[in-house]
Amino acid sequence: MDVIYAMGEATALEVHAALPDAPSRTAVRTILRILEEKGHLSHRQDGIRFVYRPCRARESAGPSALQRVLRVFFDGSIEKAVAAHLHDPDAALTSEELNRLASLIRKARKAREDM
Repeated sequence: MDVIYAMGEATALEVHAALPDAPSRTAVRTILRILEEKGHLSHRQDGIRFVYRPCRARESAGPSALQRVLRVFFDGSIEKAVAAHLHDPDAALTSEELNRLASLIRKARKAREDM
């Protein structure tokens, strides 16, 4: 999905070529077919090739993907996910990002208090 979102649309061969440490071309085609069956992709035919494109904009797919990640890896806890990210040495946040996060937390706290 990342490759197709980045390219806008792509064939199985283009997806395969763009993947680091890609599985076989057959595996890529199988994954694309499964993603299409699940409603994440659609395709059009260009000669003998299928050209795949996402069914939803990346921005609208993000929240549901995040919910799945939270549920599967962090017991549904945003706190656990953020803590894991903050403890990752490769995830160094800038001061501006930390300030924006702090502001979002303050706003969420205020919204809870106003309920």
